[in-house]
Amino acid sequence: MRLSQVGLLFWMNGAKIVASLAALAGLTFTLSGCSNAESETSATNTQITAYPPLTNSTMEHFQKPPPAELKQKLSSTQFEVTQHAATEPPFRNAYWDSKKPGLYVDIVSGEPLFSSLDKFDSGCGWPSFSRPLEDKSVVEHTDRTHGMERTEVRSKTADSHLGHVFDDGPGPTHLRYCINSASLRFIPVEEMEKAGYGAYLEPFIKAGIYKPPTAQEAVEKK
Repeated sequence: MRLSQVGLLFWMNGAKIVASLAALAGLTFTLSGCSNAESETSATNTQITAYPPLTNSTMEHFQKPPPAELKQKLSSTQFEVTQHAATEPPFRNAYWDSKKPGLYVDIVSGEPLFSSLDKFDSGCGWPSFSRPLEDKSVVEHTDRTHGMERTEVRSKTADSHLGHVFDDGPGPTHLRYCINSASLRFIPVEEMEKAGYGAYLEPFIKAGIYKPPTAQEAVEKK
């Protein structure tokens, strides 16, 4: 075999090893989840589930669908994150840099979880909130996976894995709820009333973000 051929084979094998190591590093990074500092990548994930208008009765009588049904309703990323506590890649998800006003609800149940009014740019690559919409809508657990001790956040109604909460956020709470986009569905403020989330509009009205339609405008919309 010629020397040039030997060199080519060596280079090809070396490239394969580097690629394999890079892929393994990427998998490990994703599994580790939220932390105080993360590196940047790029891509998107999709939201595919639709829900009927929300009512108190909807949440009170909600029954979580079996895994087979959830697999049909959710994307693979949404299913793995919410049901198996996987972590989507940072900077490669739907809402990490979204600044649109509205609500973020549980992708499984439609339960309201977070408000854009409490969303901030933490630089970690995942949607970050200073607090949940209501304390009773989220449940916290100690998470000792991946050689770390963190506080996991799950939705109360559907028990969906959402992400983790840290104490390095802004005031007044100084908390950072680091949440997977795949666990959430976004309801734009202008669609909240129609979608059944009208009870949560008042803070947006007070902030001057949303103006309720007049009686005449409401009639014209019908």
